Amino acid sequence: MLAEDGHRCMQGSFFMGGNEPLQKEIDGICHVRSLFADWLVLQASHPAFERDKVVLRCRGKEEEDIMERTYYKNEEKIRSSYNSDIIVYPAFNDDSTYHCTASGTYILGGSWTETSRPLKIQVQELFPSPVLTASPSWPIEGSPMTLTCETWLPPQTSHTRLQFCFFKEHQALGAGWSNSPELQIPTTWSEGAASYWCQARTVIPRILKTSPRSQIRVHRVPVSDVNLETQPPVGQLIEGEDLVLICSVAAGTGTVTFSWHREGSERSLGRKTQNALSAELRIASVREQDAGRYYCAADNMDGPVLSKRIRITLRVPVSPPVLTIRRPRSQAVEGDVVELHCEAQRGSPPILYRFYHEDVPLGSSSAPSGGEASLNLSLTAEHSGNYSCEANNSLGVQRSKMVSLSITVPVSHPVLTLNPDVAQAMVGDVLELRCEAQRGSPPILYWFYHEDVILGNTSAPFGGGASFNLSLTTEHSGNYSCGADNGLGAQSSKMVSLNITGLSKNKVTHITVGVIGCLLSMLGLAATAALVGRFRTQRKSGAIPRNIGSVPGPDPPTQALHGPPSLSRPALMELQPLYSNVSPGDDDLVYSQIWSRQHREGSPAHSPRTHQKGEVFHQEPAIVYSEVKRADPDDPARQDREEATEGYENVPCASLALDH
Repeated sequence: MLAEDGHRCMQGSFFMGGNEPLQKEIDGICHVRSLFADWLVLQASHPAFERDKVVLRCRGKEEEDIMERTYYKNEEKIRSSYNSDIIVYPAFNDDSTYHCTASGTYILGGSWTETSRPLKIQVQELFPSPVLTASPSWPIEGSPMTLTCETWLPPQTSHTRLQFCFFKEHQALGAGWSNSPELQIPTTWSEGAASYWCQARTVIPRILKTSPRSQIRVHRVPVSDVNLETQPPVGQLIEGEDLVLICSVAAGTGTVTFSWHREGSERSLGRKTQNALSAELRIASVREQDAGRYYCAADNMDGPVLSKRIRITLRVPVSPPVLTIRRPRSQAVEGDVVELHCEAQRGSPPILYRFYHEDVPLGSSSAPSGGEASLNLSLTAEHSGNYSCEANNSLGVQRSKMVSLSITVPVSHPVLTLNPDVAQAMVGDVLELRCEAQRGSPPILYWFYHEDVILGNTSAPFGGGASFNLSLTTEHSGNYSCGADNGLGAQSSKMVSLNITGLSKNKVTHITVGVIGCLLSMLGLAATAALVGRFRTQRKSGAIPRNIGSVPGPDPPTQALHGPPSLSRPALMELQPLYSNVSPGDDDLVYSQIWSRQHREGSPAHSPRTHQKGEVFHQEPAIVYSEVKRADPDDPARQDREEATEGYENVPCASLALDH
């Protein structure tokens, strides 16, 4: 039977022959046990936390009488043992009921069973289920966010170690399980609302709890203040370098799409989509045609926002310049002003041009706006040679090719000289007219004139002077000049006068008639014989120079007696012969006239026809030589001998001749 207090006192399972006294004894024992409250008690260790080990003990008042103990959970047998505790692991919020029974036998026979009161084990939660929180709770795209998995441990289990893990949708965040209940997300991106949750667990015992899911929405900020920059900076880009276009936004979150554009082009230069506030586009090896106005656009799904336009200009190194020489005529002439023109077809301004003659700097000229530059040069003969120019715009120096320039020099006024250098010559002499211009580019054509009548011309292909030989006649007396011309203008020399002396009977007779009179025919022969004898005497004594005598000719040279007024030399004295032909009928007898002239001190006999002022002259005694020549057709040898040996000196008549 089951007592009111829940203890059951079992009667004997058999009766010995219906032994009523024995039955009464058993009932008495049950009655006595019933008098003791909780004779059988089920005990559990306390406090108990979830997944803790709980020891159940079934204890009776008379342990020695208990032969078997049986444990029950929710009226279901768990285990039976004689004298052993059992271990259970109740869960949190477990409503199970535990009890136990104890049984034994009587001495007189039969068995008994006692049952404990029902026991509910109070299991405390080791830690509550975590709760996920976000800070800030309304994060802005691109900003950081902190997730916290919040839970706690009771003081009795503060030694228990917890681990945490965070999730977004079905993907673990961070490094997985960690000992920190917080997770720092550096940058958040807007992808709509996302589900976040976390888990917390213990290692021993292994208890895993999951937080509720939280919907976190990241707010997106539209892009603003789009800006375009270049590298290198504007104005410093050199042709051939790489250009980097940097597009950036001051604000804006999420994935931003950047694009780059140039005015006049329908297609974009490039496009990039990335989770950043700036992006770059590199244009390799820019050329002059890449110059223009550029801009960029940024879009994070709210529509593109454009930057301001910037003008990209390139600094172009100068190309090798071209030098041209601009002259007033096809052939450059001394005195002309030529323009040295230098131009680089390409190159950013300003450009500085330098001009060179045989690598010697002539000058420089600047082109502030680019293009060309010039230098004017007044030509002299020394300016012939090679010219070049140089262009520099601080990005490099370039030199042009050489350009040759030949300067033609006009001829100067030529100088006419006579050879022999005489003012009076004899008929039959060969006179060399030499004309020379001291300056002038070859070839030079020389013209020779007698009283403005052209005698002839001679060319000097390599410059210098030219000569013209003239066999004199009596008609050649007069003024001579020459002209020089090399195609740049003719120049004339000064006039030079020349007097030609020839043999004239009328002249000799006219001079001597007034002196001798009518007695000349009678005394002439005697005077002649006396002069011949005296001449021979002086010749034998060596008083007469060997080069005196014979027919007048270039050696010794004869000088003009009367020079032109323009010449600065002193006038020469004309000596007249003192003899005439006493036998006019004898055609074979010829008198030759020999003249003496004045010489300068310390100068040779053949001196130039013009002299400097201050020169000293002295006068030698005037001497007249005469030779009697008789042609003998029968004895030509004797005739030659007489011409070589016969000579006379008019010693006593010299002073008389001067007086006349």
